[in-house]
Amino acid sequence: MSSVEPAHDSPLTSCAREPIHTPGAIQPYGVLLVVDPESLRVHERAISQPSLLQQHGEPLTQRIDEVLGGVLAPFTALFQQAAIGSSAHVGAVHLDGHGRHQLLVHRSATDLLVELEAPVAGQPGSLEELYPAIRQLMTDIESAATVEDLCQLAAAHMRRLTGFDRTLVYQFDPGWNGVVVAEDGNGLLPSYLDLRFPESDIPAQARELYRRNRVRLIADNNYTPAPLMRAEHHRDAPATDLSLAVLRSVSPVHLHYMRNMGTGASMSVSLVHEGQLWGLVSCHTVLPRRLPYHVRTACEFMGQILSLQIALKERARAIEERVARRSVLVKLLARMAGDEDFMAALRHDEASLLSLTGAAGAAIVHKGQCLRVGQCPAANDVLALAAWLASQQAGQETYCTEHLAADWAPAAELSDVASGVLAVSISQLHDSYLMWFRPEVVRTVRWGGDPRKTAAPGRPLSPRNSFDAWKETVHQRSLPWSDADCDAAHEMRTAIVDIVLRKAEEMAELNEQLLRSNKELEAFSYSVSHDLRAPFRHIVGYSELLGSSAGERLNDTERRFLDTIVESAKSAGTLVDDLLSFSQMGRSMLGRVRLDMAAVVQDVRQSLALDYAGREVQWQIAPLPEVEADPTMIRLVWQNLLANAIKFTRERDSTLIEVGHVREAEEDHFFVRDNGCGFDMRYVDKLFGVFQRLHHVEEFEGTGIGLANVRRIIGRHGGRTWAEGEPGKGATLHFTLPRSTGDNP
Repeated sequence: MSSVEPAHDSPLTSCAREPIHTPGAIQPYGVLLVVDPESLRVHERAISQPSLLQQHGEPLTQRIDEVLGGVLAPFTALFQQAAIGSSAHVGAVHLDGHGRHQLLVHRSATDLLVELEAPVAGQPGSLEELYPAIRQLMTDIESAATVEDLCQLAAAHMRRLTGFDRTLVYQFDPGWNGVVVAEDGNGLLPSYLDLRFPESDIPAQARELYRRNRVRLIADNNYTPAPLMRAEHHRDAPATDLSLAVLRSVSPVHLHYMRNMGTGASMSVSLVHEGQLWGLVSCHTVLPRRLPYHVRTACEFMGQILSLQIALKERARAIEERVARRSVLVKLLARMAGDEDFMAALRHDEASLLSLTGAAGAAIVHKGQCLRVGQCPAANDVLALAAWLASQQAGQETYCTEHLAADWAPAAELSDVASGVLAVSISQLHDSYLMWFRPEVVRTVRWGGDPRKTAAPGRPLSPRNSFDAWKETVHQRSLPWSDADCDAAHEMRTAIVDIVLRKAEEMAELNEQLLRSNKELEAFSYSVSHDLRAPFRHIVGYSELLGSSAGERLNDTERRFLDTIVESAKSAGTLVDDLLSFSQMGRSMLGRVRLDMAAVVQDVRQSLALDYAGREVQWQIAPLPEVEADPTMIRLVWQNLLANAIKFTRERDSTLIEVGHVREAEEDHFFVRDNGCGFDMRYVDKLFGVFQRLHHVEEFEGTGIGLANVRRIIGRHGGRTWAEGEPGKGATLHFTLPRSTGDNP
């Protein structure tokens, strides 16, 4: 397809080792002298015309200014100035009887390569003669709107300039497969437009030569190479690197490749941007054809113009794409900044979240939660994918693929929604990911021959024979993710990590302030409640003494006043005692022991017997396990829960109180259920708060601290509390204790 040294239909390892940069010969269109940079003596030479040797003698071991009749002497200083890795056209020299030769010099790491390229009949006298063609190309490309339009213009102009039968523009994909994106021809050679060619057609070493040497001409697929001959003293030196040489001979495999394609001559012009090989302009003709140096130079110049224009178009398109993505990102960031929960904020604008990367679905996995939007796998599959990413892609901020099933086998069942995945890690502490999904896009790829064919072991290195279009149907692949997609995802990751870290810092500061306030409040409440106990007891005691001493001197109104004082002081004393108990819950240490819950419940029930004396109460107590807990605190939990059940069922003719237990994987779940007055679930959040009551004190006595004590005790044991109720139908209060507990502040 192009002027390369391919190795398709051959073992890839053999292909990669073929020494195409050291062929030991040149194409038979001139002279190559390999010169020692220090002594300027010739230690290798390849001469395509034997008559030159007869006319000027053997150049081996001679100084460069003495060979070929001394025509190179004026250029000796230029030769010595050549920098390593450089190539330069230094002029032209006339060899008697052989015409005007173009003179080039190349400097490799070890040698000076001096080339004299034989003239072509009717060649332009100078590059200026070709300038109108170059200027026309520069004028026409101004109207090109896309990269494809640019390539098509370049193909037409370059074919017109070279006189070849077909010109192709060939672009490499990320896997170094090539696709023909533009073509111009006269019909003598078949069309390859839109065909793909496998990476092995242009192996890595050939691509490197194209990157270093921008123009490559093979004038005849049946040429006989002119071998490099060495001086005796240089015979055992390593093979000479001819990568920079214009006349370098090519692999016999490639000449065979050209014959299989039906091309008598070929030329390739490299399209390079910022040191990277973007593609090639490949020119082919049915018959052998030599192009003079000035025409090839004009083609190289056109290739450079095309490379720059392609880079500009791609950069402009990338900038437009990034600006559009940035506006979407700003919109999402504004939502996240105004919401406490970034996951909820993203869910409120699903369209923007998906358009940020051009995805059909998205999911956020954070702290065990899985939020999904659009078309994406089931929650279990998303969580499994997150676990795989955490184990197989650990430490990677971004994972991107258009063929997930190739990396993660379970994805084969998810291709309808997740053939392609772009995922970013959004936490430095947790296995948290933001993922975007693209569905399978079944498409047909047209190859220039079957890319799967390989040679049998031991078979000689040879190219493939068929270039007929071969169709492949591609499954389980999505549309590829672009650089703009990946960059937008990474910016989103950075924003989320910053927001989460900032909120974590804010929460840590608030928690520190809260802990400090709680300790101060506990100390204050302990001090106040402790100091108030004695005054309230004095009020009760002296009021009772006053009632006894005054006796009958008090009238009914005065005695009622005195009774109210005593009753209020007792209630206040009870409140102070409860407040003192509540404050002590946060100050005292837990003393865990192995505790029989059944025995604790039975003991508490007996202690409350007077509270339901004379009532019909049916108790249903399930078998209860042993737990590790503080016995005093757990007894207070049961006392509050059972006392509440007794109190709030006293209006019932028949009272039912159930104590239950469920053993779960990591905790023991206890509950107390009654058929009392119940409560409205709209106010359930108040139930466990300090001084929070859901009933009037005239209906049911109490201080509003009991359930707050329950929540604090269970919280310190590492458990949970919650409640369920319905007015007139009773209530159920739940608490859990971890099967392996820890003291939580």
